[in-house]
Amino acid sequence: MMGRTVVIVGGGYGGSALARALDGEADVVLVEPRDAFVNSAGSLRALTRPDWAPRMFFPYEQWLRRGTVVRERAVSADPGGVTLASGRRIEADYLVLATGSSYAYPAKPASDSTEEVLDDLLRTHKELAGSDRVLILGAGPVGLELAGEIKEVWPRKHVTIADPAERLLPAFPAEMRDELRRQLDELGIDLRLGAGLSAPPATAPGRAETFTVTTTAGDAISADIWFRAYGVRINSDYLAGGELTARTPRGQVPVTGTLNVRGYEHVYAIGDITDVAEAKMAGYAMQHAEVVARNILAQLRGERPEATYRPLPHPMILLPLGPRGGVGQLPGPDGPVVVPVETVSAYKGADLFTGRFVEQFGAAA
Repeated sequence: MMGRTVVIVGGGYGGSALARALDGEADVVLVEPRDAFVNSAGSLRALTRPDWAPRMFFPYEQWLRRGTVVRERAVSADPGGVTLASGRRIEADYLVLATGSSYAYPAKPASDSTEEVLDDLLRTHKELAGSDRVLILGAGPVGLELAGEIKEVWPRKHVTIADPAERLLPAFPAEMRDELRRQLDELGIDLRLGAGLSAPPATAPGRAETFTVTTTAGDAISADIWFRAYGVRINSDYLAGGELTARTPRGQVPVTGTLNVRGYEHVYAIGDITDVAEAKMAGYAMQHAEVVARNILAQLRGERPEATYRPLPHPMILLPLGPRGGVGQLPGPDGPVVVPVETVSAYKGADLFTGRFVEQFGAAA
């Protein structure tokens, strides 16, 4: 008979949703260096509107009633549990890897302390507020969303987005991409596609200091501040020793349909760290958490875990450009549907999912 200790490594979207789902049913231990669940979907708005920033944080002790939070980083994992940076060992009856991915600040916070994250955002806000010309490197969803948030607060700032790619969001239909271009034009955002830089800016990102860069085509772009909006890194260094599993070349963990780490019935992985073939998005991590919660609850009852995860056949997105603009594609009965701007605003743009997390975790910090 197995015990009831579920060790969840990582308290992001997937790990926190799973911890909440199992809190009353198992002995949950959440290993996470941060002091709060962070709804990082709100971080770009928090940069442009510091008064909004506290809504991103949901302190663990406020919503994890029975479970324990261990504020440390895991340095290795094996089938029996995890070892922490302090040398402490935590044994697990069930182990869930949910360490997600890292991304350049300000899209994801750079610190583990809520107070420090708020200080960082306020400092960068001041640098941005005093800059007339902004350069964003990367025309993916993060770069576009950042441009929209900046234009919402400072419509007169000159915002340039540069990306070496020739096409905007190539995985999505022309109808959606055309509407996105129309809205970017309406906001006066200068979009430069096929524009790699011959050398990166000499200044640090997020710091106000005038500079000029040259694109590979020989065009000069001058700005007073710049931000990086590319480069996802999977947080799986603690698996490098191979005691638990081999990782893919991208650092991801191979999982089965039930989201078990291959070779184990009591070890699972959820969210960005998995090799599930889909975009790495918060919503998917939370769906993974639902599947794993059902499977662990079944195992605790002595039943076979049978819940499986099936990725959607088409990519989905809600991409706000500020609280009132944006584009999106959602699942429909006959395949994916491009949704109007009102839907993007109602589902995400207006509050960046804050209401959903207040329902799940209680009031924000």
